[in-house]
Amino acid sequence: MTNRIRQNGLSLACLLLMFLAGCTTVPITGRSQFNTIPDSLINSMALQEYNAFLKKSETKLSTDAEKTAMVQRVGTRIAAAVEKYMTENYMADRIAGYQWEFNLVDSEEKNAWAMPGGKVVVYTGILEIAQDEAGLAVVMGHEIAHAIAKHGSERMTQGLMVTLGGIALDKALEDEPSATREIFLTSYGIGAAVGVMLPYSRTHEKEADRLGLIFMAMAGYDPEAAVGFWQRMAESKDGAQVPEFLSTHPASESRIENIKNYMYEAKIYYQRSGQAPQPQQTEKLGVYGL
Repeated sequence: MTNRIRQNGLSLACLLLMFLAGCTTVPITGRSQFNTIPDSLINSMALQEYNAFLKKSETKLSTDAEKTAMVQRVGTRIAAAVEKYMTENYMADRIAGYQWEFNLVDSEEKNAWAMPGGKVVVYTGILEIAQDEAGLAVVMGHEIAHAIAKHGSERMTQGLMVTLGGIALDKALEDEPSATREIFLTSYGIGAAVGVMLPYSRTHEKEADRLGLIFMAMAGYDPEAAVGFWQRMAESKDGAQVPEFLSTHPASESRIENIKNYMYEAKIYYQRSGQAPQPQQTEKLGVYGL
């Protein structure tokens, strides 16, 4: 009995240490999250899956030079703004090892996604709803926010605990490679076929909405564009199949209302970016005696 109590005590102590070691804080929102996935390992897995997606016969990179340049321009601006913020706020380790890459895939799907390590894909089908660079910044800011907030790693930690008893990722890859890959794909919003999005939780979606709004504002894009984008996205489903991006990112009235509530905070970052229109200054004329 004494040995069993001692073993139980050691197990609880190990779980407590693992919990404490895995507690991190999401930038800006300050939400505490439990994540035991090493960035270096998850970035490596993400790169492998990303390359597999690019090599698939059905993956066709867009040949439209202008639209491709726009995707890369928007992505580069948001990535630079995020890196600047992380560096200035002593969180550069959160994006250590990131090698940003932005691709436009020729597809009618209204979709976009991002992987750990900075791999971002936009489908041409969503550009008609984005309409312009600011609208595209809404999409890319939101997806980059999921990666920066490590929502996938957080879900994968939960998946390993539930499915494989909480063993470490490297051990899981060694003992249960197929199951671990499936957990990875599900955790990062990717179905059995790479590029097929699966929904994040409501908490993660709200957080990505807020962070995405701020990230696009940091990059000098007017966050007001987010309201119009989500309204157009909601309207696009009328009388048609629900767009992939919308099915995993529900654009309900309450969601749009939440985005409006985040606008004041985002506008502060927009003003700081130096790209926001400055209020006109009226020079005060002094009255002088003759």
